[in-house]
Amino acid sequence: MNNHPVKVFRGTYLQCEMVRSLLENAGIESYLKDELLGTIAPWWAEPGGAGAVKVFVNSEDEEQARVVVQDYENNINKQLPEEN
Repeated sequence: MNNHPVKVFRGTYLQCEMVRSLLENAGIESYLKDELLGTIAPWWAEPGGAGAVKVFVNSEDEEQARVVVQDYENNINKQLPEEN
């Protein structure tokens, strides 16, 4: 098979570490790219500096990794109920 790295998430260093940890718990190997440069000088790693750190997985694991990332993003985007 033709395996190659695939970017499945980008964000801050802390967000990417969380995603990497979730992927690891799901049995998916991953690595971060630009974690140092993206933290110190994010505008050099990514235009505008937003989402400068990236999470990569093997192309064989892409589908399962995207499910893990989608779950993470869904949980982050949930709003707490408003207090009255």
